[in-house]
Amino acid sequence: MEGMSESENVSTMPEWEQRFRAPRVSLPDWAEDAPDRSLFVSNATGTYELYAWDRAGGQQRQVTDRPNGTTDGVLTPDGEAIWWFSDTDGDEFGVWMRQPFGGGEDEPAAPGLAPSYPAGLAIGRDGSAVIGRSTDEDGTTIHLVPAPGSGEAVEIYRHRESAGVGDLSHDGTLIALEHTEHGDAMHSALRVVRPDGSTVAELDDTEGGTKELGLAVLGFAPVAGDPRLLVGHQRRGRWEPMIWDPVAGTETALPVDLPGDVGAEWYPDGSALLIEHSFEARSELWRYEPGAAEPVRVETPAGTVSGATARPDGTVEYLWSSAAQPPVVRSTSGAVVLDPPGAKAPASVAVEDAWVEGPGGRIHALVQKPAGDGPYPTVFEIHGGPTWHDSDAFASGPAAWVDHGFAVVRVNYRGSTGYGRAWTDALKHRVGLIELEDIAAVRDWSVKSGLADPERLVLAGGSWGGYLTLLGLGTQPDAWALGLASVPVADYVTAYHDEMEALKAMDRTLLGGTPEEVPERFEASSPLTYVDAVRAPVYISAGVNDPRCPIRQVENYVDRLAARGAVHEVYRYDAGHGSLVVEERIKQVRLELEFALKHLGGGDVLGA
Repeated sequence: MEGMSESENVSTMPEWEQRFRAPRVSLPDWAEDAPDRSLFVSNATGTYELYAWDRAGGQQRQVTDRPNGTTDGVLTPDGEAIWWFSDTDGDEFGVWMRQPFGGGEDEPAAPGLAPSYPAGLAIGRDGSAVIGRSTDEDGTTIHLVPAPGSGEAVEIYRHRESAGVGDLSHDGTLIALEHTEHGDAMHSALRVVRPDGSTVAELDDTEGGTKELGLAVLGFAPVAGDPRLLVGHQRRGRWEPMIWDPVAGTETALPVDLPGDVGAEWYPDGSALLIEHSFEARSELWRYEPGAAEPVRVETPAGTVSGATARPDGTVEYLWSSAAQPPVVRSTSGAVVLDPPGAKAPASVAVEDAWVEGPGGRIHALVQKPAGDGPYPTVFEIHGGPTWHDSDAFASGPAAWVDHGFAVVRVNYRGSTGYGRAWTDALKHRVGLIELEDIAAVRDWSVKSGLADPERLVLAGGSWGGYLTLLGLGTQPDAWALGLASVPVADYVTAYHDEMEALKAMDRTLLGGTPEEVPERFEASSPLTYVDAVRAPVYISAGVNDPRCPIRQVENYVDRLAARGAVHEVYRYDAGHGSLVVEERIKQVRLELEFALKHLGGGDVLGA
């Protein structure tokens, strides 16, 4: 691994560093018509990169090798080539490249298309591809790219609002698109078009933007001549699958009555669906055969399944972890599918569930405790998204705090997924403030229950969690002893004007318009509005190439802190919205730990 000799004894490092450095792999993707050819992501070199894996022969090969890493890649259906997205220093703006599966020179996969933000990709069996692009100038465009040497890319879709490529049918005659032409970026409608861009069918549960009901493309049936499309919908207040035939115009509901959100994908022969069920921060798998009375459980351990795929032989491969146990790619055959070489990540402590009554309903929080008795110095580690959720899954960051004597509390505030549509959609217009009401309720519970030391409460998070950290430090200045904000929104108005186009659409949906149309909402939700009220020491880290939380708006906030002599530190690094380099991640966690120890004190209680 980079920066270490083979002879260095990893066990002499602190366990929190070992967790970050331990080699790990993603769930392998596989070529539909050549299932022995797979593609996965690994940090084995010290940077997250793409790897090709020939299962039949056992050979593995590193596909990409870039200073800031690479994680976006797709295999062609025949397994002959790998497409990967090439941006610049993590800025997410670039082009698709193509490389032979067995190795060779990279070449532009669509040489006629200028760089853009990606908006979906589907590759056909005839060598053609459907590429989605997003730019500030054009909004979303979608292009049909013929097989190499067969002609130039043809634009088949264009709209100012955000959209993307969902999937391409097995025979290449149907293209499924997700779009938000109605202006609600949180709830997509679907359109199926032919390769020339003409419409086959529409499905719009928003009814032109008048209802907050979204749809999602889950995939065409993997069988020749079968036009059925697996679709996710929210008609019963949560995500669940149905089958839509856009040619026949029929919809088939599926009797999968499980609580929480339900996703699905096809088994390779189209005979059944692999159901992915997420409920109360944990997940499980089921098999459902259309026409059956109910699904059948696919046995997995308690914890979180972060991805799953059914193989041609009927087995299911899945990436599993829990807060205590590091991730592993398993199979229902009982085997470990892909075991990276090197020392394994040390275990951490299990999470405990906390349910707290809040202003908008019961709030679910996950708690990890260090050894000894409370009250503990406590880090409220706030997830990003905002449409995401913390789960009972392995996370090296929270584990590092536990190693240093901190309790860690993670709050699935309103806006989080996995608790129904109403919970996810509740944060509109009073953006940030609603989430902080839920965090405050859990904070109060943590103190009253004896878990948290009220004098040593840390508010921390990355991306949207970093935004909530800065907003919380300003709107709840007496509640927090310290703030740690990574890649945050700090000045909402400037962030809106500088961020990538798709996020502008999301902000218009969340806040009800642009900064010029609803200035009072942007002002109420911007950390910059409250910066002069911040009393706690604050640490901020930011990527100088970040298209999601751009650097200029962070600098505006930092300048205001500096102008009044507020206690703060800033760390700027040469990457985008986070780093794919292991040593950089370790450096950032170390800087946060040092900042906390410096300003909170605590001596041996916090030492590790």
